[in-house]
Amino acid sequence: MSGDPAALAARPPSLAHRLYEASQRHRAYRDAFELALVALAFLLYFTVRSLVVERSGEALANANHIMDFERAIGIFWEPRLQEVVLGRHFLIQMFNFIYFWLDFPLVVGVGLWLYFYKRHEYTVARDALLLSGAIALVIYNWFPVMPPRLLPSGEFVGTVEKYSNFSYQAQSTSAFVNPYAAVPSLHFGWAVIIGGAIVLSTRNPLARAFGLLLPWAQLAAIVFTANHYILDAFVGLVVCLAGLLLALAMQRWVYPAVGAQVERRWGGRATAPTEMQPQTL
Repeated sequence: MSGDPAALAARPPSLAHRLYEASQRHRAYRDAFELALVALAFLLYFTVRSLVVERSGEALANANHIMDFERAIGIFWEPRLQEVVLGRHFLIQMFNFIYFWLDFPLVVGVGLWLYFYKRHEYTVARDALLLSGAIALVIYNWFPVMPPRLLPSGEFVGTVEKYSNFSYQAQSTSAFVNPYAAVPSLHFGWAVIIGGAIVLSTRNPLARAFGLLLPWAQLAAIVFTANHYILDAFVGLVVCLAGLLLALAMQRWVYPAVGAQVERRWGGRATAPTEMQPQTL
């Protein structure tokens, strides 16, 4: 009979069951799978993000809408703010460095540290980044916006491209870059998530100070380098807070339900994504 416990026990384990058991016995397999999953998610994000590169007219019109709205509420400060750094080589290079190196490279570095030493914080931050990125993709395709540095008026200077040797617009990465992804600013939103993860994951006062300052430094950088409007940062914050709330909801309801299902199906103790023992710097 199909419901006979002896017959069920005699069945060979399914491929999914064997993979699950192997992941529990060999942490290296689990680590490789996790890193590959995140890498694939970010590759998909950048690939999909590049699909609106031909919509320059629409992106310019939307940029004008953004600037008109900022003028209406009295926060169109970008031209005067960029004048602060133009002609000051040290400030230009400092904000170029913040804009480039304290974005995706920092996400990777902090992500690796959290993964190996702070698994719960890693899981929440990972999910918040990926979910906010998914929300942002919808907005990028629905509402492409030309950043200040690309405006045909020439009112702004793209300092990263003009004064530094690194750029997201390099020929080697152009297939993965959407030049009209100004709204929302994930540079700022992700800085809030990463900065918060650093603050909550360590007692080191210097690291916590860095985490607290990171969003403010990135906010200044995105404006001074003419890559975003001030309003972009606000939208980026809203999107990333939405991603964070969804990530916390997954911790509260989704992962426990998945763990319970695994335990019912395969038996034994299911390893939840947040189960690593906490360690503190």
